[in-house]
Amino acid sequence: MSEDFRHIIRIRGADIDGSDRIAFGLLKIGGLGVNLTSSISRVLGFDPDRRIGTLSEEEVQKIEDALSDPKKYGVPSWYLNRRKDRESGSDLHDTGPDLALRIRSDIERLQKIRSWRGVRHMLGLKVRGQRTRTTGRTGRSVGVKRSSLRQQQQS
Repeated sequence: MSEDFRHIIRIRGADIDGSDRIAFGLLKIGGLGVNLTSSISRVLGFDPDRRIGTLSEEEVQKIEDALSDPKKYGVPSWYLNRRKDRESGSDLHDTGPDLALRIRSDIERLQKIRSWRGVRHMLGLKVRGQRTRTTGRTGRSVGVKRSSLRQQQQS
């Protein structure tokens, strides 16, 4: 390996292994998917087989800038995770701790207005319409032990 190879790169608060390819290494950042990372690496003109450890500091800054505003680089809006944001009305893409904070505030808003989803969140139940009759049970097991029932019936 050459002298300018770095084994760990820090982008958006995530440590990325320098031996990973660019598109797959960026997946370590929370809130980024395969489509977005591959399109950003393609838009910035990076070789798909290039390793993250070989990037210069300027190229890492270009990636940071592209992640902060992907629409500026021509990334389609359907790749973004926050389209038509409630506060700003524009298309955004949150990553890392910002994404976790935004999701938490969305759940708190749903609970505050007492919507169905908010109530399900408050009760710790499934939110998206899954079955709850047999799955999602927490705590002590909820089964019936037939041997104990037979003993009760016999006595």
